[in-house]
Amino acid sequence: MSQRMEKPINTQAGRQYWQASSADDDGMLGGVLSQQGFSSVSRIDLQGSRTFLARLGVGTKRGRKSLDCVLEGGAGIGRVTKGLLLNVATNVDIVEPIVKFTDQIKGHEGVRHIFNVGLEEWEPPADVKYDLIWMQWCLSQLTDAQVVKYLDTCKRIVTSPSTLVVVKENLSTSDEDIFHEEDNSVTRTDAKWRQIFTEADMVIVSTELQRGFPESGGQALLPVRMYALRAKQSNL
Repeated sequence: MSQRMEKPINTQAGRQYWQASSADDDGMLGGVLSQQGFSSVSRIDLQGSRTFLARLGVGTKRGRKSLDCVLEGGAGIGRVTKGLLLNVATNVDIVEPIVKFTDQIKGHEGVRHIFNVGLEEWEPPADVKYDLIWMQWCLSQLTDAQVVKYLDTCKRIVTSPSTLVVVKENLSTSDEDIFHEEDNSVTRTDAKWRQIFTEADMVIVSTELQRGFPESGGQALLPVRMYALRAKQSNL
C-alpha cells in the first residue's frame, strides 16, 4: 500500500521487512524477478549502471580507468558489488545492516570489509578512503535528514574532491514523495533528490534515466534515475 508522504520513515520497521525477505536477487528487488515478464530486470539494471560509469570514464575498456577501492552502501547480498563494482575495482567495502544478506557475499574475492550497520549510523574507519561510492535502492529507507548526513559522511571518505558518489533510485511519478507502508520507505521526486543534494553541498556531475526495463500485462516499473555527484567545493 502506498500513500502520499505523510508518515515519517521508521528505520527499524523497514529493517523488519528486509529481515523477512529472501536473501537472493529476487528478494533484493522486492519480488520483481519472479513476476511474469520481469525476469530480465537485474541484468538490464546492471547494464545501465555499467554504461553510466563508462560514460564517466570508469571501466575496463578503451582507456577508461579501473579503481582501487569502492564502497557500496546498502549492498544487500552484493548483487551490484558482484555484477558491477568488482568489474571496475580491486576491492569493495560494504555497508549493510542485515547479516543474512552479507553472509551471501562474505569471503567473495575482492570484498574487503563488511560493516553490518545501517547507513544512518555507520562511522567509517579514520583512515578509509574510496575511489567511488555507490548507493542503489537503499536511500529510500532513510529520512531526508539521514540521507543528507550520510552524504556528508561520503564527502569525508573520498580520495579526492572530484571522486564520484552515485545515487540510483526510483522516482515518484507524481509531484509528491510517496510513502510505502509495506517496507516503510519513500519514493522521492526528482525535485526532492536535487533539494537533498543541494542541502548536502553536492553537485550533479551527470544524471541519466535507466533505460530498457520491460513492461508486462500493462504493468511497468517506476522510473529509475542515476545521479553522479561530487562535493560542491570542487572546481574539477
